Amino acid sequence: MRIRPMRPEDVDAAERLTALAYGADRTDDRRRRWCDRIRHLLTTDPGGCWVADDGGDGAADAAGPGASGEAGSINGVAVALRRDLLWVLSTYAVHPDHQSRGIGTALLGAAIDYGAGCLRGLVTSRPDPQALRRYRRAGFTLHPTMRLTGVVDRASLPAVDGVRVGTAADLDLVDSVDRRVRGATHRPDHAFVMAHSTLLVCDLFTASGYAFLADWGVTRLAATNRAVAQRLLWAALARTAPGSPADVRNLTSDQEWAIDVGLAAGLRLDQDAYLALRHMRPPAPYVPSSAFG
Repeated sequence: MRIRPMRPEDVDAAERLTALAYGADRTDDRRRRWCDRIRHLLTTDPGGCWVADDGGDGAADAAGPGASGEAGSINGVAVALRRDLLWVLSTYAVHPDHQSRGIGTALLGAAIDYGAGCLRGLVTSRPDPQALRRYRRAGFTLHPTMRLTGVVDRASLPAVDGVRVGTAADLDLVDSVDRRVRGATHRPDHAFVMAHSTLLVCDLFTASGYAFLADWGVTRLAATNRAVAQRLLWAALARTAPGSPADVRNLTSDQEWAIDVGLAAGLRLDQDAYLALRHMRPPAPYVPSSAFG
């Protein structure tokens, strides 16, 4: 098994591998978005994109990821990005048949090396014992997270003013909020995220914030105070189609402002996974993106 830089022709096989490793049943649209995201990161952060293959020619295995004996079959993937002085692990998986062979450790090491010089690190992690062990050994503090899901009680929705649909003209505001809340922007990712999400903005005299919404829920939210964060979350929940489920993930105990809104909206609160952080506290008020931190 060898660890090598990912190439564009690896993306489809990497998607199949992660779907298998995560037990994810992705729709065709979600599959395309996943591949588009990795191709985007191959452009912005090629030094952070790694795969493990069997030492063949590196070509993606058309029969599926991780098939034993196939030249170039991909059995592991790690994709990391750097934004200012923040390192983020975007994707990390090893084929279930190739666990406990050192592949995950080697992949994570390559991805972490890409973050050399970064002051902080962030990972939204699945509750996988082996991955969590590796993050902790790499110096990350593990913060358990919660998830809000369910159909919004429309009768609970308050009248919210000051929140509007944003445009590309608002991205300087997004950058300003990100710098203040998490210490780094998402500047290289704006075009990709705007193409797949709706931007909500709240810009008041005393505070400001934003939220990104996809068809499956809130993908990221940040604000300079909790009152604006709650306005944005209420506005985001109000935009869910009646009867359609809402989903807000990656909530640490520092995000009680979000938990209070979700419970008031009739959503269910469950334990979810972990936010792994190095040299930083959980940003707040902030709902991190699983893909971009």
